[in-house]
Amino acid sequence: MNDIKYPLATATWDDAEYDAIQRVVKSGMFTMGSCVQEFEKLFADYSGSRYCVMVNSGSSANLLMVAALFYTKTGRLQPGDEVIVPAVSWSTTYYPLHQYGLKLRFVDIDVETLNYDLDQLAAAITDRTRLIMVVNLLGNPNDFSRIERLTQGRNIRMIEDNCESMGAEFKGKKAGTFGVMGSYSAFFSHHISTMEGGMVTTDDEELFHIMLSLRAHGWTRNLPKFNQVTGEKSDDPFKESFRFVLPGYNLRPLEMSGAIGIEQVKKLPRLISERRKNGALLQAAMANHPDVMIQKEIGQSSWFGFSLVVRPGSDLTRESLLKRLNAAGFECRPIVAGNFAKNEVVKYFDSDTFGELKNADHIDSHGLFVGNHHYPVHEAVAALKAI
Repeated sequence: MNDIKYPLATATWDDAEYDAIQRVVKSGMFTMGSCVQEFEKLFADYSGSRYCVMVNSGSSANLLMVAALFYTKTGRLQPGDEVIVPAVSWSTTYYPLHQYGLKLRFVDIDVETLNYDLDQLAAAITDRTRLIMVVNLLGNPNDFSRIERLTQGRNIRMIEDNCESMGAEFKGKKAGTFGVMGSYSAFFSHHISTMEGGMVTTDDEELFHIMLSLRAHGWTRNLPKFNQVTGEKSDDPFKESFRFVLPGYNLRPLEMSGAIGIEQVKKLPRLISERRKNGALLQAAMANHPDVMIQKEIGQSSWFGFSLVVRPGSDLTRESLLKRLNAAGFECRPIVAGNFAKNEVVKYFDSDTFGELKNADHIDSHGLFVGNHHYPVHEAVAALKAI
């Protein structure tokens, strides 16, 4: 490939983040502490949620979110329960569902939005369905009005993998807050970066308390005195220091990540605003391209990246498109993991496929994406238009 002129991701840090790191270094306190707690409050406020739990990655956020549903007092999930998943997403959307013994049902995506094909989703729901994993792909929220109508009055919970869509909105509400929980990623290539890091938001106090315990060994130490896991904790810190009540993990973030997050979330409205401006540029330039489709925006996308999908019936191949993009200096990737149902790892899942996955197959063989950023990308958009 030629030299990369248009990378997939670039840093959003300046002196504020590096100074935050140094403050933590000087403090000598590196494990999860007050900076993580402050970041959680700031991110909950930003997302419009009551609670936020920070963890060490977006993948861990998905794991924590799924795990929490197995320990609620009412309506808890059981192994063998059916969960509907979109056929296009990242690997760790699916792995926690498998690891907790759920039966996955793959449903096709919409070739334009890259999110659920909502007609297929509606048809795939059965009396066995207990959970819908909604993935907001590449910054684009789903049509939650319709999804909520599909689940209304049924014993079905919804959670959101919002790792690629921080800051996206649907009807004035942030993506990641429509389900009972939503996950986010703060990896380098995402909207904000805390080095490694992830978050789960929720309005449900019981789920919040369960996640506080599961995040750190399943112990009681991080729970408030009155909580919905144990009821009331004793006032003896010695007794509560190694009291284990749930089969948890160590998913704790570093204090350094929390400190960086505090600075990053201050910038988040501007970072999203600039990405949206670039998205509008792309829409104006590429709306009528004869060979390539861009993602159809639902609500307000936060434009994680710019997807390019060869139109059905076009003579253009992805290989030739990729060659042109590489020659122009673009760094490219497949659209997330393509049609995940075709991956070898699925042989380990308890899963089935509803209908055909023709759109996921098309994305898998004819789609890719390039980067978007928090600064103007006029030159890159002009180069895409000329492809």
